Amino acid sequence: MPSFEALAGQLAEVGRHCYERGWALGTSGNFSAVVRANPVTLAITTSGVDKGLLEPHHIVEIDAGGRVVRGAGTPSAEAVLHLAIVRSRGAGAVLHTHSTWSTILSDEGADGTLMIEGYEMLKGLDGVRTHEHRERLPVIPNTQDWAAAVPEVESVLQKHSAAHGFLIRRHGLYTWGRDLAEAKRHVEILEFLFEAMGRKRGIAWPP
Repeated sequence: MPSFEALAGQLAEVGRHCYERGWALGTSGNFSAVVRANPVTLAITTSGVDKGLLEPHHIVEIDAGGRVVRGAGTPSAEAVLHLAIVRSRGAGAVLHTHSTWSTILSDEGADGTLMIEGYEMLKGLDGVRTHEHRERLPVIPNTQDWAAAVPEVESVLQKHSAAHGFLIRRHGLYTWGRDLAEAKRHVEILEFLFEAMGRKRGIAWPP
């Protein structure tokens, strides 16, 4: 497993990449990777950092309770979500973006999910072998108290066990992977699909 220092460098690179693609502008978005599996510790971005300027020293290591055990700074306010996803999915990395298209499409789905099907790019998701795959991404309400919302998030992840991510309404995307490389690929695939769906439906941006 990569060291904290190696992961900090990789997370900073991923964060700048997401900024450059318009998926995490300004201080939006947060990114993490598992440093140690037992007991769990995560390398995670600190709060309030412009992702276009993200550097390794903006990454801290936290324990399973969200306490900083290495580095300086306050971890993302959504660190509890990263820990919940690692517990529920056995993920090695968790990435959260705030793109225009994911924010717009998070308002869709009367049944509380966004369905994506028929696109060749779906085959970039782990375990997907055909464009006929139906990817159902749950959409959960936004909140300012994610610690209180963790049980709901864990319930959604259990109910939608095949999902490769979820959307927070009018907020953005969470996705994950066995490692940082897979999580980055999932971000790229899902963000492509969001934009393709939005443009196909005639959604103009800016209005």
